[in-house]
Order: sequence, then structure tokens, then C-alpha cells
Amino acid sequence: MTIQSNLHHQIVIVGGGAAGITVAAQLSATKSNLDIGIIEPSDKHYYQPAWSLVGGGTYEAAATEKNERELIPDGVNWIQDYCDRFEPESNRVITRNQTQITYDYLVVCPGIQIDWHLISGLSETLGQNGVCSNYAYEQAPKTWEIIKNFSGGTAIFTYPNTPIKCAGAPQKIMYLADEAFRKQGVRNKSQILYCTAGGGIFGVPAYAKPLMEIVQRKDIQLKTLHNLKAIKADTKEAIFDVTTDNTVEEVVIKYDMIHVTPPMSAPDFIKNSPLANSAGWIDVDKYTLQHNVYSNIFALGDASSLPTSKTAAAVRAEAPVLVQNLLSLMASKALEQQYDGYACCPLVTGYGKVMLAEFDYDKNPSPSFPLDPTKERYSMWLLKKYGLPYLYWNRMLKGKSFERNLLKG
Repeated sequence: MTIQSNLHHQIVIVGGGAAGITVAAQLSATKSNLDIGIIEPSDKHYYQPAWSLVGGGTYEAAATEKNERELIPDGVNWIQDYCDRFEPESNRVITRNQTQITYDYLVVCPGIQIDWHLISGLSETLGQNGVCSNYAYEQAPKTWEIIKNFSGGTAIFTYPNTPIKCAGAPQKIMYLADEAFRKQGVRNKSQILYCTAGGGIFGVPAYAKPLMEIVQRKDIQLKTLHNLKAIKADTKEAIFDVTTDNTVEEVVIKYDMIHVTPPMSAPDFIKNSPLANSAGWIDVDKYTLQHNVYSNIFALGDASSLPTSKTAAAVRAEAPVLVQNLLSLMASKALEQQYDGYACCPLVTGYGKVMLAEFDYDKNPSPSFPLDPTKERYSMWLLKKYGLPYLYWNRMLKGKSFERNLLKG
């Protein structure tokens, strides 16, 4: 691909993941004469919500991968490069290859950064010696290899002290592992520990209560305020910082297998940019998705400061708000669309069982179906495994709207 030293697009989108493609597709579908460029380095695009199912041995990893080129909307220019820095005062983005791209409007949605290195010893042993993680395409199948070959002992599942992609995912694989161990006849000689840096099982009270009942039913030990900081592969020890009474103590737990949810953060080029707030996330209004300093910049998705779950379902609800507000700004009209914080987390609680946790900014349930959302259902398993991937590839990424009675957003 030829590198151009200077480019201009009416709208530049940083990031070609779920958020970037959805916004580009919706913009193109709404107004055909827009000049749009997407900056995205990867030639592959992944449906990451299925990686928990891959790790549980019930979904093929290859089915979560497509070529990025197939997903770029017609008429949108794909700039295959890394975004390196922002110069918002000059309406300019500089790429790693030193291409200077100017814009009239900017949409920033590069996703989240996986900070594997913040857990000492993890990178060296990941995918082997009983250590696994579903948070990478090449690692999720290894999770299943470790689970299906587990012969008993201590299985640990962790949750870090940072925001992460899909807050329910660390426990989804735990519930699948529990059932796999039972089918393999090793559950009676195993203990399962959920070691979370948080203070409870889930951040939305309406769903936390039934989840605690599931944890108790499955005889899983919940250990709160446990933040994993190191793994010693040679002795199979997990080292945690445990907060107790305003002090932090180091606790060592032996494991036979451990599924690690790594710390995550906004990408470094976001943290170090004028677009970031003090916590490193892109500083946007939580209702309009417009930047709080630079009015011609918008953001959505995992790298934004929006105080909601970092999921594809949240992006699905954020994108139409952003698109309509951006078009209003371009037409010198008021930004009237508001995002209510809707997010959805299909909590897989076993094979054939899902609790569809939907909620808003106020942590109130926001169900799309006339059913009790706190109940485990086979129908929601079918939605998780078959319905949502279809909607993702064939509706969301093509800029097509969803019917409210089918799925909110």
C-alpha cells in the first residue's frame, strides 16, 4: 500500500473495529456523499464476544475472524496504518508512517489496550503450564485445551483492578469450566476460585444477586479484593495483592490451572494525547459523545470515557447517537440525541444457559424482551451463540438498524 504524506478527509475515523466500522457504515447509509477515511492497522477483524465460547470448546475460533477489507464500507478510504498522535488544534492526525491526515470532523474509537506486561511472569507462560486467557484470538483455543485436559486440583479465574472488555467474561469461562469438569468427572476433586479485584461478583445489583446464587450452587469460592500481580510458572503460584482494612497484603495461591483476565487501559497514543482525561480515556460527554474540549471530535467504544460496560452491545447503542449528533453538528443544528448508557452482557452460566444482563447508566435493568432478565434461559444461549454473531456481521457492521423488539440498540 502506497503511503501518502498528506491526506484530507471530511470525516476521519480512528479505529476499524466494531465501533469504527459501525459508525462508517451508518454515516454512509445516512448520507451518501460523505468523504470518510478509516485509520486501522490490522488486516483482520474479530468478533471478540465469542471468544468465551471458544475457550469453552463450543465455538470455532476461525468463525470469529474476517478480513478487514471485506468490512470497510464502499466508498470509505482505508488507511492501513497506526495512529501515532493527535494535533486537534490543527485538525490533524499523524500516523506511525508519518502520514499527515487532516479532517473536518474526527471520530476516535481505537478499542482498548491489553496490558499483559503488568502481570509479572504472565507473557512467558501464557497458553501453557495451565495458564490461559480468552483475551486474544490465538489464546482462546488454548483455554479449551487446558480445560478439557484438567485432571483436578485448584482452578483460578481472575478479574483485574482496571476496566476491561466485557465485565462478565471472566466469570463466563469459569461457569463453562465448572460444567466441563463435571462432565469430565473431575469436579469432585477440584476447587474453583473466582479472584476478583472488585468488591463483588458483578457491578449491577439486579444481576449480582442471582449470580451469587449460581456461585453458591456451583460451589465456587468468591475471593474479592484480590488483584493478580504475578505468576510463578515454575512453582504454579499466583501472587495477589489483597486489600484488607486499608492495607494491602501479598497472598500466594497455588494453582493447577488459571484463567487470567489481564489489566487493560486506553491505548498509549490516547493516554498521551490532548484528547484524554486524567484517567487516560477520551474525554467525551456521556450523553452526546462529543468531546468536552474539541467540539468537532467524537468518541465511542472501549477507549472512551463513557461510564458504561465496554462491550459491542454498548457500541451498538452508542453509534446511532454519535452519527446523528455528528450530522447535526455538520448541519449547524443542536445535538439532540442522547445515549442512556445501555449495555448488554450475555452472562453465560453454563452450556445452554445465559442470563441476558442489560442495563443503563443508572444500573437499572433495561430488558429488550418481555421476560425476567435475571433468569438463566436456553433461548438466550441461542441468541448468544447464533443470533448475536449473525446480527453483528450482517446488521451492525453494515450500518443497519435493529428493531427494538428484537434487540435494543
